[in-house]
Amino acid sequence: MNRIDAAFLMAKESGHGALLPFVCAGSPAIDSLPGLLVALQNAGASVVEIGFPYSDPVADGPVIAAAMHTAIEQGITPEMIFDQVASVRDQLTIGIVAMVSVSIVIATGGPEAFAKRAAEAGIDGCIFPDTPLEESQRLIKACKEYGLTTSLLVSPTTPEDRVKEIAKACSGFVYLLARSGLTGEQSDAPLEIAERIRVIRSVTSTPIACGFGISTPEHVAEVVKHADGAIVGSALVRRLIETHAKGKSPEQECEDFVTELAVGSLSMDDLM
Repeated sequence: MNRIDAAFLMAKESGHGALLPFVCAGSPAIDSLPGLLVALQNAGASVVEIGFPYSDPVADGPVIAAAMHTAIEQGITPEMIFDQVASVRDQLTIGIVAMVSVSIVIATGGPEAFAKRAAEAGIDGCIFPDTPLEESQRLIKACKEYGLTTSLLVSPTTPEDRVKEIAKACSGFVYLLARSGLTGEQSDAPLEIAERIRVIRSVTSTPIACGFGISTPEHVAEVVKHADGAIVGSALVRRLIETHAKGKSPEQECEDFVTELAVGSLSMDDLM
Protein backbone atom coordinates (compact mmCIF):
# COMPACT_ATOMS: atom_id res chain seq x y z
CA MET A 1 0.00 0.00 0.00
CA ASN A 2 1.23 3.49 -0.83
CA ARG A 3 2.32 5.27 2.37
CA ILE A 4 -0.15 8.11 1.78
CA ASP A 5 -3.06 5.68 1.54
CA ALA A 6 -1.75 3.92 4.64
CA ALA A 7 -1.44 7.19 6.57
CA PHE A 8 -5.06 8.20 5.95
CA LEU A 9 -6.28 4.69 6.72
CA MET A 10 -4.34 4.64 9.99
CA ALA A 11 -5.72 8.03 11.00
CA LYS A 12 -9.27 6.92 10.23
CA GLU A 13 -8.89 3.68 12.14
CA SER A 14 -7.47 5.63 15.08
CA GLY A 15 -10.50 7.93 15.07
CA HIS A 16 -8.72 11.19 14.28
CA GLY A 17 -7.80 13.38 11.34
CA ALA A 18 -4.53 13.25 9.46
CA LEU A 19 -2.09 16.14 9.88
CA LEU A 20 -0.22 17.27 6.75
CA PRO A 21 2.44 19.89 7.49
CA PHE A 22 4.10 21.72 4.59
CA VAL A 23 7.78 22.64 4.51
CA CYS A 24 9.75 24.43 1.82
CA ALA A 25 12.82 22.51 0.70
CA GLY A 26 15.96 24.59 1.22
CA SER A 27 14.35 26.67 3.98
CA PRO A 28 15.32 27.85 6.49
CA ALA A 29 18.73 26.49 5.40
CA ILE A 30 19.69 24.64 2.26
CA ASP A 31 20.28 21.40 4.19
CA SER A 32 17.32 21.64 6.61
CA LEU A 33 14.99 19.12 5.00
CA PRO A 34 16.30 15.79 6.36
CA GLY A 35 16.21 16.96 9.97
CA LEU A 36 12.79 18.53 9.54
CA LEU A 37 11.34 15.32 8.10
CA VAL A 38 12.51 13.36 11.14
CA ALA A 39 11.13 16.03 13.48
CA LEU A 40 7.78 16.02 11.69
CA GLN A 41 7.45 12.27 12.08
CA ASN A 42 8.34 12.54 15.76
CA ALA A 43 5.64 15.20 16.19
CA GLY A 44 2.85 13.05 14.77
CA ALA A 45 2.57 14.16 11.15
CA SER A 46 0.78 11.70 8.87
CA VAL A 47 1.97 13.06 5.53
CA VAL A 48 4.50 15.81 4.81
CA GLU A 49 4.22 18.11 1.82
CA ILE A 50 7.55 19.30 0.46
CA GLY A 51 7.43 22.47 -1.59
CA PHE A 52 9.86 22.48 -4.51
CA PRO A 53 10.99 26.12 -4.69
CA TYR A 54 9.86 27.92 -7.81
CA SER A 55 10.57 31.48 -8.92
CA ASP A 56 6.88 32.19 -9.58
CA PRO A 57 5.00 30.27 -6.86
CA VAL A 58 1.32 29.62 -7.42
CA ALA A 59 -1.14 31.00 -4.83
CA ASP A 60 1.59 31.14 -2.19
CA GLY A 61 1.45 34.08 0.18
CA PRO A 62 4.42 36.20 1.26
CA VAL A 63 5.84 33.78 3.83
CA ILE A 64 6.15 30.76 1.53
CA ALA A 65 7.09 32.90 -1.48
CA ALA A 66 9.94 34.43 0.53
CA ALA A 67 11.08 31.01 1.73
CA MET A 68 11.17 29.75 -1.85
CA HIS A 69 13.07 32.83 -3.03
CA THR A 70 15.69 32.38 -0.32
CA ALA A 71 16.02 28.65 -1.03
CA ILE A 72 16.63 29.35 -4.73
CA GLU A 73 19.19 32.02 -3.85
CA GLN A 74 20.96 29.50 -1.64
CA GLY A 75 21.17 27.09 -4.57
CA ILE A 76 18.55 24.43 -3.87
CA THR A 77 17.75 22.19 -6.85
CA PRO A 78 15.26 19.36 -7.44
CA GLU A 79 18.11 16.85 -7.46
CA MET A 80 19.30 18.08 -4.07
CA ILE A 81 15.77 17.70 -2.72
CA PHE A 82 15.57 14.12 -3.98
CA ASP A 83 18.94 13.33 -2.39
CA GLN A 84 17.92 14.87 0.94
CA VAL A 85 14.69 12.86 1.05
CA ALA A 86 16.56 9.67 0.15
CA SER A 87 19.10 10.28 2.92
CA VAL A 88 16.46 9.79 5.65
CA ARG A 89 13.74 7.77 3.92
CA ASP A 90 14.72 4.55 5.69
CA GLN A 91 14.16 6.31 9.05
CA LEU A 92 10.61 7.34 8.16
CA THR A 93 7.22 5.70 7.82
CA ILE A 94 5.27 8.90 7.04
CA GLY A 95 3.99 9.69 3.57
CA ILE A 96 5.91 12.32 1.59
CA VAL A 97 4.36 14.42 -1.16
CA ALA A 98 6.12 16.71 -3.60
CA MET A 99 4.26 19.97 -4.25
CA VAL A 100 5.77 20.95 -7.55
CA SER A 101 5.07 23.27 -10.45
CA VAL A 102 4.66 21.63 -13.83
CA SER A 103 7.45 23.94 -15.04
CA ILE A 104 9.88 22.15 -12.72
CA VAL A 105 8.59 18.78 -13.90
CA ILE A 106 9.26 19.76 -17.50
CA ALA A 107 12.70 21.16 -16.65
CA THR A 108 13.72 17.88 -14.98
CA GLY A 109 12.92 15.80 -18.05
CA GLY A 110 9.13 15.61 -18.12
CA PRO A 111 6.48 13.73 -16.14
CA GLU A 112 7.98 10.25 -16.58
CA ALA A 113 11.50 11.27 -15.60
CA PHE A 114 10.28 13.32 -12.63
CA ALA A 115 7.99 10.57 -11.34
CA LYS A 116 10.73 7.95 -11.67
CA ARG A 117 13.27 10.07 -9.78
CA ALA A 118 10.74 10.99 -7.09
CA ALA A 119 9.84 7.35 -6.51
CA GLU A 120 13.51 6.38 -6.33
CA ALA A 121 14.05 9.02 -3.65
CA GLY A 122 11.16 7.71 -1.56
CA ILE A 123 8.51 10.29 -2.38
CA ASP A 124 5.00 8.83 -2.37
CA GLY A 125 2.92 11.32 -4.30
CA CYS A 126 2.74 14.65 -6.09
CA ILE A 127 0.61 17.78 -5.94
CA PHE A 128 0.57 19.83 -9.12
CA PRO A 129 -0.87 23.19 -8.03
CA ASP A 130 -0.68 24.91 -11.43
CA THR A 131 -1.95 22.09 -13.62
CA PRO A 132 -5.54 22.30 -14.90
CA LEU A 133 -7.51 19.10 -15.13
CA GLU A 134 -7.39 19.15 -18.93
CA GLU A 135 -3.58 19.03 -18.90
CA SER A 136 -3.12 16.56 -16.07
CA GLN A 137 -3.50 13.18 -17.75
CA ARG A 138 0.15 12.65 -18.66
CA LEU A 139 1.19 13.65 -15.13
CA ILE A 140 -1.37 11.31 -13.57
CA LYS A 141 -0.31 8.46 -15.84
CA ALA A 142 3.38 8.93 -15.05
CA CYS A 143 2.74 9.04 -11.31
CA LYS A 144 0.61 5.91 -11.48
CA GLU A 145 3.31 4.08 -13.44
CA TYR A 146 5.81 4.68 -10.64
CA GLY A 147 3.43 4.08 -7.73
CA LEU A 148 2.86 7.72 -6.82
CA THR A 149 -0.44 9.34 -5.94
CA THR A 150 -1.62 12.52 -7.68
CA SER A 151 -3.50 15.33 -5.95
CA LEU A 152 -5.13 18.22 -7.78
CA LEU A 153 -6.61 21.35 -6.22
CA VAL A 154 -10.27 22.23 -5.69
CA SER A 155 -10.95 25.88 -4.88
CA PRO A 156 -13.98 27.48 -3.19
CA THR A 157 -15.01 28.95 -6.55
CA THR A 158 -14.68 25.80 -8.67
CA PRO A 159 -18.06 24.93 -10.25
CA GLU A 160 -19.66 21.80 -8.79
CA ASP A 161 -19.48 19.74 -11.99
CA ARG A 162 -15.78 20.51 -12.29
CA VAL A 163 -15.21 19.72 -8.61
CA LYS A 164 -16.53 16.24 -9.26
CA GLU A 165 -14.28 15.70 -12.28
CA ILE A 166 -11.19 16.90 -10.40
CA ALA A 167 -12.01 14.72 -7.39
CA LYS A 168 -12.41 11.62 -9.54
CA ALA A 169 -8.98 12.24 -11.10
CA CYS A 170 -7.19 12.39 -7.74
CA SER A 171 -5.51 9.60 -5.81
CA GLY A 172 -4.02 9.70 -2.32
CA PHE A 173 -6.13 12.71 -1.37
CA VAL A 174 -8.06 15.57 -2.87
CA TYR A 175 -6.56 18.95 -1.97
CA LEU A 176 -9.40 21.26 -0.97
CA LEU A 177 -8.60 24.95 -0.58
CA ALA A 178 -10.36 26.32 2.49
CA ARG A 179 -10.32 29.88 1.13
CA SER A 180 -9.79 31.86 -2.03
CA GLY A 181 -6.69 33.98 -2.53
CA LEU A 182 -3.16 33.33 -1.31
CA THR A 183 -1.85 31.07 1.42
CA GLY A 184 -1.07 32.64 4.76
CA GLU A 185 -1.90 32.54 8.43
CA GLN A 186 -5.45 33.49 9.39
CA SER A 187 -7.06 34.36 12.70
CA ASP A 188 -10.29 32.50 11.98
CA ALA A 189 -10.94 28.87 11.09
CA PRO A 190 -12.55 28.04 7.74
CA LEU A 191 -16.27 27.59 8.33
CA GLU A 192 -17.77 26.89 4.91
CA ILE A 193 -16.13 23.64 3.79
CA ALA A 194 -18.82 21.13 4.73
CA GLU A 195 -20.90 21.49 1.57
CA ARG A 196 -17.87 21.33 -0.72
CA ILE A 197 -16.74 18.18 1.06
CA ARG A 198 -20.19 16.66 0.64
CA VAL A 199 -19.95 17.21 -3.10
CA ILE A 200 -16.52 15.57 -3.27
CA ARG A 201 -17.61 12.59 -1.19
CA SER A 202 -20.54 12.02 -3.54
CA VAL A 203 -18.16 10.98 -6.32
CA THR A 204 -15.08 9.51 -4.65
CA SER A 205 -13.91 7.68 -1.54
CA THR A 206 -10.47 9.29 -1.85
CA PRO A 207 -9.63 11.18 1.37
CA ILE A 208 -9.95 14.97 1.45
CA ALA A 209 -7.26 17.20 2.94
CA CYS A 210 -8.04 20.87 3.50
CA GLY A 211 -5.50 23.69 3.58
CA PHE A 212 -4.96 27.46 3.17
CA GLY A 213 -4.88 29.52 6.34
CA ILE A 214 -4.90 26.63 8.81
CA SER A 215 -2.68 27.99 11.57
CA THR A 216 -3.61 26.69 15.03
CA PRO A 217 -4.69 23.49 16.82
CA GLU A 218 -8.21 24.98 16.96
CA HIS A 219 -8.22 25.45 13.18
CA VAL A 220 -7.07 21.87 12.70
CA ALA A 221 -9.85 20.62 14.98
CA GLU A 222 -12.47 22.59 13.03
CA VAL A 223 -11.23 21.27 9.68
CA VAL A 224 -11.13 17.60 10.66
CA LYS A 225 -14.77 17.74 11.76
CA HIS A 226 -15.45 17.52 8.04
CA ALA A 227 -12.24 16.68 6.14
CA ASP A 228 -9.96 13.67 6.52
CA GLY A 229 -6.89 15.80 7.05
CA ALA A 230 -5.65 19.34 7.71
CA ILE A 231 -2.76 21.00 5.90
CA VAL A 232 -0.62 23.60 7.71
CA GLY A 233 1.96 25.57 5.74
CA SER A 234 2.67 29.27 6.31
CA ALA A 235 2.41 29.12 10.10
CA LEU A 236 5.09 26.43 10.24
CA VAL A 237 7.34 27.91 7.56
CA ARG A 238 7.34 31.29 9.33
CA ARG A 239 8.30 29.76 12.66
CA LEU A 240 11.17 27.83 11.12
CA ILE A 241 12.57 30.94 9.43
CA GLU A 242 12.31 33.03 12.61
CA THR A 243 13.87 30.32 14.76
CA HIS A 244 16.79 29.87 12.36
CA ALA A 245 17.38 33.65 12.30
CA LYS A 246 17.71 33.61 16.09
CA GLY A 247 20.35 30.87 15.93
CA LYS A 248 18.04 28.32 17.55
CA SER A 249 17.04 24.84 16.37
CA PRO A 250 14.43 24.78 13.57
CA GLU A 251 14.07 21.02 14.10
CA GLN A 252 13.06 21.49 17.74
CA GLU A 253 10.69 24.33 16.86
CA CYS A 254 9.21 22.16 14.13
CA GLU A 255 8.64 19.25 16.48
CA ASP A 256 7.18 21.44 19.23
CA PHE A 257 4.76 23.34 16.99
CA VAL A 258 3.54 20.32 15.01
CA THR A 259 3.05 18.39 18.26
CA GLU A 260 0.69 21.20 19.33
CA LEU A 261 -1.12 21.09 16.00
CA ALA A 262 -1.52 17.32 16.24
CA VAL A 263 -3.65 17.79 19.36
CA GLY A 264 -6.24 19.47 17.15
CA SER A 265 -6.52 16.39 14.95
CA LEU A 266 -7.59 14.17 17.84
CA SER A 267 -11.18 13.20 18.47
CA MET A 268 -12.88 14.23 21.70
CA ASP A 269 -12.64 10.64 22.89
CA ASP A 270 -8.86 10.80 22.50
CA LEU A 271 -8.69 14.04 24.46
CA MET A 272 -10.73 12.77 27.45
